[in-house]
Order: sequence, then C-alpha cells, then structure tokens
Amino acid sequence: MAQMIEVLLPDIGDFHDVEVIEILVNPGDRVEAEDPLITLESDKASIEIPSPQAGVVGEVRVALGDKINQGDLLLMLDTVAQAAAPVAPEPEPEAAELVADAPAPTPEREDRPTAEMPAEAEIREVSLPDIGDFKDVEIIELLVGVGDLVETEQSLLTLESDKATMEIPAPFAGTLKSIDVALGDKINRGDLIARIETTAVSGAQTPVEAVPEPVSTIADAAPAAETPRPPGEKEPLRRPVLARPSDAPRGKAHASPGVRRFARELGVDLFYVPGSGPKGRITKEDVQNFVKRALAEGAPAASTDAGRGALELPSIPAVDFSKFGEIEERELGRLKKLSGAHLHRSWLNVPHVTQFDDADITELEAFRKSQKDDAAKADVKLTFMPFLMKAVCKALAAYPQFNSSLSPEGDKLIMKKYMHIGVAVDTPNGLVVPVIRDVDQKGIFELARDLAEMSGKARAGKLSPSEMQGGCISISSLGGIGGTQFSPIVNAPEVAILGISRAEMQPKWDGEAFAPRLIMPFSLSYDHRVIDGVEGVRLTSYLGGLLGDIRRLLL
Repeated sequence: MAQMIEVLLPDIGDFHDVEVIEILVNPGDRVEAEDPLITLESDKASIEIPSPQAGVVGEVRVALGDKINQGDLLLMLDTVAQAAAPVAPEPEPEAAELVADAPAPTPEREDRPTAEMPAEAEIREVSLPDIGDFKDVEIIELLVGVGDLVETEQSLLTLESDKATMEIPAPFAGTLKSIDVALGDKINRGDLIARIETTAVSGAQTPVEAVPEPVSTIADAAPAAETPRPPGEKEPLRRPVLARPSDAPRGKAHASPGVRRFARELGVDLFYVPGSGPKGRITKEDVQNFVKRALAEGAPAASTDAGRGALELPSIPAVDFSKFGEIEERELGRLKKLSGAHLHRSWLNVPHVTQFDDADITELEAFRKSQKDDAAKADVKLTFMPFLMKAVCKALAAYPQFNSSLSPEGDKLIMKKYMHIGVAVDTPNGLVVPVIRDVDQKGIFELARDLAEMSGKARAGKLSPSEMQGGCISISSLGGIGGTQFSPIVNAPEVAILGISRAEMQPKWDGEAFAPRLIMPFSLSYDHRVIDGVEGVRLTSYLGGLLGDIRRLLL
C-alpha cells in the first residue's frame, strides 16, 4: 500500500534563501533513499538534497531559480509501504518449527564462523594516499556529506594542484561519520580526510577470516573479499582519478557531484562541456547533448601534441623557475580563475577588431561639475559614467547591430529590444561586471544611484548571478587610474565592448587659435563576424559627437 508524503527542505546549516540551480528528478521517477532530488547553491557551497526514503516522485513543488529555506516543500513522494524485509534473527529453540523447511548447514559451514553472525560496525580512517610529486594540494570540492552512504571507489573530494585536478575515492564502502577537512585546506599524503563506519563482515557466504584488516590509505587498501576476477576484468582503481590529466590546468568545470558522477560513467571530460545552467553550470542534459554531438561528428582529429587534437593550441611547457633564483608561489584567486577561463574562451572564439577614437568632453565635464550641488541634494555622487551610459544607449539605438548576439549555430542574429549595460568594477578579488538594466529608461541621477549600489555590492562580494547577466554591451573604464588606450576583450555573447582611458587637456585648433580642450581617448572592440570595420568607425564617430555635445542626446 502506498502513501503520499511531503518532502521538505531539511536543516542545511546557516543558509537562507538558497537558490535551486538543478532539479534532478521528474514526476514518475523512482528514487531510492539518499538519491539526490535537487541541487542548491549558496554563495559558499553547492548542496544536493537527498530523498528521505524510497518511492515514486509525484508533483515537484519547486522550480529552477526558486530561493528556498528550511521547511519549504520540495515535492510529493509516493512511498512504498512494504520495505525490503529485514533478515530474520536466529530463531530461539522453542521457535525452531518456524524454520523447519530451511536447509541444514553443510559440514564446512559448521566447522568455522561465517558472515551470518551479527556484523559489528567499526570506524575506519581514510587518509590521503600517495598522489605523486604534489605538496600542499588544495581541496576545491567536497563531494559527500556526513551521514552519506558511500561505495567503494566513490569520490569523496576533489583536489587541485598547479598541474591537475584529482578526485580522491573511498577505499571501502560504509557510512560517512565525519569529514576532517574543509574547502580550501591544503593537505599532503597521510593527512586524515574522513572517517567511515563499516561492518566488520558482510555477505552471507563470506568467511570472517576473509575480511581484511582496517586500512588507513588508499594505496594500501585491498578488496573486501578475495574473489576470483573474471578474465579480462581490470584491477579496481586504487589511485586518485585524474579528472584532467593535462600538463597545465585549464579551468574548473562548474557542475554538481551528481552530474560529475554521470559524466564519469560516460567517460566525458567536463572541461569541454558548455554549461547552460545558472552561472554557466553544467547540467545532465548538457552532458547528454555533448555526447550526442560527439557521436554525430565522429572521432577527433589525430593527435599532434601529447594527446591533443590537431586543431588545439599546443600547451606552454612547464618551467622550473626555482633553477634561476628565488621564487614565491601565490594562489590565483577563484574569481580570476573563473573570469580568466571566460576571457580565454572569448578571445579564442571571437574575431576581434579594435577601433580607437577620442572625444572632446570639455563642455560635458563642465556641466557635470555644475550639477554637483543638485546631485548632493539627491544624495548621489555624480560621475562621468551615467552620462557615458546614456550616450551609449543613444548610439545603440542608432546602430542596433551592436545591440545583438549571434545564435549558438552562428547563422542568426538575435536583436535585443532592451538596453542593459555592464560596467566593469575592480574588486579586491578581481574584476566583475554587474549589469545596469533599462538604462535608456532612467535619468542621470537614477543611473548614478544604481551604479553606486551595484559597485558596493560587487566590492562586498554580494552580487547575485542574475545581477551579472543579460548585458547588451560592456564598458571598461580605466580613466581613473591612467593609461592612454587599450584593447578590451569582448564579453561574449555580447558583440562589443567600450574601453575608456584617462582624459587630459590638449591644445586643439579651433580655426583661429589653439585652445585647451579636455580630450578623452576611448576604444571599441567588436566581433568582426557581426560588425564590419566601417560600422565600427561610424559608431565611434557618432559616440564621440554625442559626448562632445551632450545636447544631442535630446534629439
């Protein structure tokens, strides 16, 4: 007999309004106890919520992007009333007639104790095995939680060195009793990772003496029972799994533990899988689509460089710089790793052209300074950026091809009817690009207020993923620091980015004499697949004219 129960979000610690980034089940799916149902992501961790018991999924009550808290309803579960029957205890002498039909034990089984005796639980320590010539390797992901049931060879955590990403598997099955490391810890061979509760004996036909002694490292682990291996079957893996055995790190795939397990089963390297989920997260469907494309396109070209495809860039050889003198290694921040991978993709995939120009902002700067008192009364700090954003909106309206994106297939142009502008903000952890929405519908003071708010959130590390998505064009301003001109990288899937350099007074001929004018150099990088050079020059000339006479914004 079945019973419909509510599955609520359990206590997940000190987290509030945690976003649902992945739903792992559908109505009608059969799930077992501890199977993951959904994946949540906070600003600190990704969390998979397991099923409290076995059953069939009914109605799912959450959706992607929902922000939920402890006690919120996740889904309805049609549970199976009759669970698997427990093993019957040894009958008492007076109840022997209940098992009269049971076969009599063989003499061999009477001569020695077997695993039918009650199993005793014991807690074994799991230490970091020999992972080669690596020291102080950082933990970048914990793949299991306390209380989880783990199988032999199931990955426990992920390490990342300067050369490879490694997953450390469990040497034996059991229940995870404790995790003795944390994200960001740097560990070495022999360090304690976790404690797993196992049973001293298991399996009705396995003699007690066949159970190995407890082991503390994966390298020393032996199978739980020495059973003959079928011909052709490989030795079980006892070393860390190299998720990316390259000679240099190329980025960290953004995926949940469930998707990672699924990809490992299919033999897919997640680094090559484009993610369609929040924050570029890789979903199960992304892995499936990647496999379909790979099968449709056939095998890759022959290797020409240490296992790389013929069209791949050769890697930069590793150099031991300590041979030349004293060195110091500093960890690259997580934000720079993520943005670096995105910039690398954009640089390799977008054919860049950069157009340089300058604008006479003498009158504009004088007007801005004249409005400082009014801005102070409105409690805003009036900078040059709101004026620039309004001018950019006017330019996008005049040249709409700059407010577009290429379709994934590259055969269509997606024209955008909205005007959201990304503004690069320098933070202690690296560069981020919050997006100011509906710039064309806001006034200068309102834009100044939005800029101050988003910049503050960016520097405090409190920007949500939605606040960094949906931009039409980006602006990178280095004018407050210095420099003359630079070539910014297009923030794909946008097709253009504007770079602003420091303005300075220059003598300009007005037809009668040289006059001091405040000249601001700027540059425009664009995707040459979408925008021709002539169109790029037209936009920069038009934008320069708007900045030179702000009254043209009213036309």
